[in-house]
Amino acid sequence: MLKLNWHAISGHLILILGAIFMTAPVWVAFMSSTHSAETLFREGLQAWPGGHFFENYNEVLFVEGGVMKRVTASMMLWNSFILGIGFAVGKVVISMLAAYAIVYFRFRLATPLFWIIFMTLLLPLEVRIIPSYEVVAGMGLLDTHTGLILPLIASATGTFYFRQFYKSVPEELLEAARLDGANAWQFFIDILVPISKTMIAAILIIMFVVGWNQYLWPLIMTTNEDNYTLVIGIKQIYQVLSEGGELPQFQKAYALTILATLPPVIVVLVFQSWFVKGLVESEK
Repeated sequence: MLKLNWHAISGHLILILGAIFMTAPVWVAFMSSTHSAETLFREGLQAWPGGHFFENYNEVLFVEGGVMKRVTASMMLWNSFILGIGFAVGKVVISMLAAYAIVYFRFRLATPLFWIIFMTLLLPLEVRIIPSYEVVAGMGLLDTHTGLILPLIASATGTFYFRQFYKSVPEELLEAARLDGANAWQFFIDILVPISKTMIAAILIIMFVVGWNQYLWPLIMTTNEDNYTLVIGIKQIYQVLSEGGELPQFQKAYALTILATLPPVIVVLVFQSWFVKGLVESEK
């Protein structure tokens, strides 16, 4: 007789139930976004598709709305993409340069400076938001993409990961580069950056998702609807759910929520092998 492995079966069952628990709200939101406002108002959330998918998503993506009637989800998607990419690339570049200086230049205050950088993890954006806002306002960068990205690109987490990565790089590479006459910049560009590709990919993915989901800083920094990100747009559409006494447009809110969820999910799915490899790889 075939002997059942109850330990494996129970483990898989727990994983399946966990996956269902995590994806069920997204499924319900997506299905509800394909129904009409009347159906949602009369029957509530829906678990099966409706007949208004193209109508609802076309309206959200391309029909101007919001308080000033001039913003679309496609515009907010673009703003969120710029914030996510700028946030991720800026953090990776700054973290790589900081970690490189701390590990390879070996000046007297390298270790204390690293721990000072690491201690900034105790000061989240919410703690320093007022002085950050004053600095950005003084530089005339309010309501700009630069003002959204620049104050956020310093990263203690990224510096920590790249520092640990560089400390594991064999000393022989540095000695070989010196024998070949490479200067500090050439060693960084020609040797360290190529062998850091998986780590760069992993940090980029993490930071892109964090930047994409930023809410408080863009909310304070942007007053012009043209610069709204998708996360802010979700809040705005919930504030204007009822327009002129009409039915609440819940289907628009659900459609916007699905659109806000898709890019981070796609990035993680496409680059998941690099993401895992960059975090767990130990041999260089």
